[in-house]
Amino acid sequence: MLNRKKAPPIQEIGALRLPEIPVHRLDNGIELYEIQMGTQEVAKLELAFMAGRPFERKPLAARATAGQIKEGSRHYTAHQIAEQMDFYGCSLSFPFQMDTSNAILYSLSKHFDKALPLLADMLAEPAFPEDELQAFIRRNQRRLEVDLSKNDVVAYRQITELMFGPQHAYGYNSYPETYAALKREDLAEHFGRLYNSSNCIAFISGKASPAMLDMINESLSRAIRPGQPATATLPPAPEKPEAVKITRPDTVQAAIRIGRRLFNRHHPDYAGMYVLNTILGGYFGSRLMANIREEKGYTYNIYSMLDAMHYDGCMYIGTEAGNEFVNDTLQQIYHEMRLLQEERIDEEELSMVRNYLMGNFLTMLDGPFNVSEVVRTQAMEELPMSYFESLTEKVRTITAEELQSLAQRYLNREDMWEVVVGV
Repeated sequence: MLNRKKAPPIQEIGALRLPEIPVHRLDNGIELYEIQMGTQEVAKLELAFMAGRPFERKPLAARATAGQIKEGSRHYTAHQIAEQMDFYGCSLSFPFQMDTSNAILYSLSKHFDKALPLLADMLAEPAFPEDELQAFIRRNQRRLEVDLSKNDVVAYRQITELMFGPQHAYGYNSYPETYAALKREDLAEHFGRLYNSSNCIAFISGKASPAMLDMINESLSRAIRPGQPATATLPPAPEKPEAVKITRPDTVQAAIRIGRRLFNRHHPDYAGMYVLNTILGGYFGSRLMANIREEKGYTYNIYSMLDAMHYDGCMYIGTEAGNEFVNDTLQQIYHEMRLLQEERIDEEELSMVRNYLMGNFLTMLDGPFNVSEVVRTQAMEELPMSYFESLTEKVRTITAEELQSLAQRYLNREDMWEVVVGV
C-alpha cells in the first residue's frame, strides 16, 4: 500500500539524454527535426533562419523584417491572417533573436492543414506594407523614448556597446534616427537574401502525423526558395576594459552593470562557466544574492548572466541600488569574485547548485515543446545532438578545483567593463 503520510525518498538525478530525434530532408533541402512526443493532439512548427543581426546590411533590418512578415502577404492581409488563425485556434508569431529570425506556429493537429498554407504564403511573398512599416517605426521610437528614461536599460545598452563595440552586431544600439532610416527596400533585401532554404532549419514537435510531414514538405518546399547560406563579417571588439559613469541627478537609484566578453557554446570552458555563473549570481541562492540582497540589504535583485551567441558571448552582472550604496555594492561584487578565486567551493554548496541545475535540465525534457527548444538551440549553434548530455554530465561531475581555476581565469577585475548609471 502507498503510505501518503511518508514522503518519497529523495534521489539524485542521474544522467539525462535527449530522446532519439529523427531528421528528415525536405525537397528543397531544409532539414526537419521531428520531436514526436506528447499525448495532446497539438503540434508546434518552428522555422529558424540565420537572419539576425550579424547578417544585416543595415542596422535594425533584421528586427524590422521579422516584425513585418506577419503584416500580410500577396494574397492575405494581416487582418485576414489573424482572423483565420483565431478561428482555428492557432497561434503564429515571428520572434527575433540576436542571431536568428524564427516563425512559430502552434496548431491543433486537426487544423494544421488550414494554418500551414497561411504561414507558407507569408514566407513566399510577404507584402511589407509601407503604412505598417511606418507604424512599426513610430511604435518603436515611442518605446525607445520610454526605455531611455530607465537607468537599467541605459546601463545594459552601454555595457554591451563597450564589450563588443558600437559597430559590432552584438554591440550597436538603436536610436530614433536608426528606426527612421529604415526603408521598405531594406526589409525586402534582407528577406530575399536570407529567408531561403540554405539558411533555414525546421522543427516539428508534438503529435505530428505522416500526413502532416508530407504537408510540411509540400508547402515549405514550394514557399521557401533556394539561396546562399548566411555569412557574417564582424569587426574586432575592444580589448581594454574601462569604467564608465553616466550621471543622472534626478534619480535616487543607480543601475550597475559589470561584465566581460567570453565565448559561445563551442568553447571547452562554457559548461564550467555555466556552473560558476550560477554559483556567483545565476539563481536565488547565489553568492551575490546572499551577500548584497540578504545580508547587506542594498538591492532587491542582483543577478549574473551568461549570454552565448552564435559567434561570441559575454557574462555580466546587473543590479540596481540606492545611490548611497553604489560604491560598496561594487566592492562587494568584486569581493565575491575574489572569494571564488581564492577559496574552493565547499561540497554542500556545490551539491545544492548541481541539484538546482539538474532540476532545470529535467524541465527542459518535460514535453515536446521544451525538447524542441533544446534541439533548436543545438541545431542552430551547429552543436552535436549529444551536447545536452555532455553539458549535464559536466554539471554532475565538475569539481571545486575546476571551478576555482575558471574563476582565476575569467573573474579578474582588470578584465571587467563597469557601467554605473544614475549616481
